Amino acid sequence: MAMERMEIIEALNGALAWELRAIAMYAHYSAYVSGIHRLQLSAHFSQEVAESTTHAATVRAAIVKLDGVATTDRADTEIIHTMDYKEMLKEAYKTEMTASETYGRILPMIETLGDKELYDSLETIYFDEMRSVEELRMMLK
Repeated sequence: MAMERMEIIEALNGALAWELRAIAMYAHYSAYVSGIHRLQLSAHFSQEVAESTTHAATVRAAIVKLDGVATTDRADTEIIHTMDYKEMLKEAYKTEMTASETYGRILPMIETLGDKELYDSLETIYFDEMRSVEELRMMLK
């Protein structure tokens, strides 16, 4: 069980690092988006900062609950600096896809613990990520 818990904590730290990266990316894009789409996209990216912050807090709490040490480092995947809103949306789409896949891999691991509260809180994040993927897919059409 100890090894299983360590693997779960490691996976959760990967998700947390990805959320920390998303916070930085969305805050950056919110500041840099310009032109006719600024009003809508700046607000959208700011909302994503808030969502990622909430997700990070939930994941951090899960790590603490499992007696782990939460990372303070963001994922090292480069954040692309661009002024092109379509590129920003494409990067956001890739980020949300990675996040949804990450939580999709974590959920079965959490299920083995039998902790329904923890499972439900992470499943909520998974569904948030899936909704974001679909929203960005529609925005990119």
